[in-house]
Amino acid sequence: MLARQAARGKRGGCSMPRSIWKGTISFGMVAMPVRLYLATESTSKVSFNLLCPDHKSRIKNKRWCPEGDHEVAWGDVVRGYEVEKDTYVVLEDEDLEKLPLSSSKSIDIEGFIKDEELPGPVYYQSAYYLEPERSAQKPYALLKKTLEKTKRVAIAKFALRERERLVSLRSLDGALLLNTLHWPDEIRSVEDLDIPDDMKVSPAELKMAEDLVDMMAMKFEPDRFKDEYKQALMKIVDAKREDREIVAPEAEPETTVVDLMAALKASVERAKAGEKKVGRATRGGRESIGSRKRTTAAGKTPKRKAS
Repeated sequence: MLARQAARGKRGGCSMPRSIWKGTISFGMVAMPVRLYLATESTSKVSFNLLCPDHKSRIKNKRWCPEGDHEVAWGDVVRGYEVEKDTYVVLEDEDLEKLPLSSSKSIDIEGFIKDEELPGPVYYQSAYYLEPERSAQKPYALLKKTLEKTKRVAIAKFALRERERLVSLRSLDGALLLNTLHWPDEIRSVEDLDIPDDMKVSPAELKMAEDLVDMMAMKFEPDRFKDEYKQALMKIVDAKREDREIVAPEAEPETTVVDLMAALKASVERAKAGEKKVGRATRGGRESIGSRKRTTAAGKTPKRKAS
């Protein structure tokens, strides 16, 4: 519990809201009741209100029925599925509860894959935490520990917010993390992009680029990164309230890379100058190629040749 709280604090310490779904995880012949919680929340989202240009007051969006020429209260709105042009079948909550789909009430695990088999960057959508009901704490712990030991990820299906979803389950910080995934037919191909596949890169250019990446290597410490958009927006808001002049920052001039090697060398030199100015102690774990020691198989550190 303490480790989980520490990990939560490290990620920002947002309080856990109410669960958004209750059901079961089907794991073979084992069914464990769980609750689903959002794993993330937007704390720096900027919202704008739509105003009347004359009165500067908020405008209202009305739910209007063009057939009867009248407004419809939100509590009176019904859900409909269009089967033909302007022909709808009305569906009530009770109808949706009778869906002939097992995944509407449970997270059905289809199998287990190796973590590296899941192309996460393009498949991942949203993240959720799963919490066991008291009666399911032991099977929950069993599934979590099994995933940790086998280094595998569970692939499952379940229905959430009026659609069936493909999801993955993994162990994270002492809990089970559920990620919704895109269905394969939702992922666009890169074939339509104008990306050259026969562009040649010289060994010298590649080595220089590797040096730059190595010099900019760092540990990922999320607390170092801040969303500065809201703060910048508030400066504009305050300036307008106080009728002060707003001075836009000068944009960096656009440059066209004519000599790639020269640009890489300039980037490396700028990174070196930045290292000397700031120092390794305050760089948040970043290491430079100039200061990193390379150890041979015999455990000795080779002397670096003068450049």
